[in-house]
Parts: sequence; C-alpha cells; structure tokens
Amino acid sequence: MATSYGPLSIWAVIVAGGLATFAIRLSFIHLFGRVDEVPPWLERALVYVPAAVLAALVAPDFAPASATVEAALTPELLGGAAAIAAAWRTEDVLWTVAAGMAGLHLARFLL
Repeated sequence: MATSYGPLSIWAVIVAGGLATFAIRLSFIHLFGRVDEVPPWLERALVYVPAAVLAALVAPDFAPASATVEAALTPELLGGAAAIAAAWRTEDVLWTVAAGMAGLHLARFLL
C-alpha cells in the first residue's frame, strides 16, 4: 500500500510511538519504586486485569461474522463452550485446554 509520507515521517512516528510506550512503562516502574505499598482499592481492581485481557483477546474469535444461526454454530464456538464447561467444572487449566481442543476437533469432524 503506497503512502504519500516520506521515510523520515514514517520513522519519526515509529520512534515517537516507541518513546511514548517506553515513557508509560517507565512511569509505572518509577511510581511503584517510590510507593511503599499499593493502595487496597488498586489491588482489588488489579485482580480482574488478567481475566479482562484474556476475554478481550479470545472473545472476538467466537463472534460470528454474520448474524445467522448457522454461522453461530462454528467448531470454534463449540470448542470454546467445551472449554468453558470444563473450566467451570474442574477449575483446572490442563483439563480446560484438553476439553477445548477435544471439543474443537470433535466439532470439526462432525460439522
């Protein structure tokens, strides 16, 4: 894809984005290096970050591209449902992954 921007402009944007990302990360390292203890309200909020990030990464793969019932019954959705059921029942990561993969492959075979 062609662009009207020159190489210097593109590199300037890349470097600026990298510096901004570095500054954000450094600010948290600097902040938590100076703060003796994390406030309890922040600790309570940080407990939910891994689950929220995982859901944000995984959920779009289960959303169908079209709104028909046939499109909603994909092997990925059925494998995800098997993984969710295993996670809820066993609370074990290994069983969750195994059930999800088994459900995915079984759904691909049957559908």
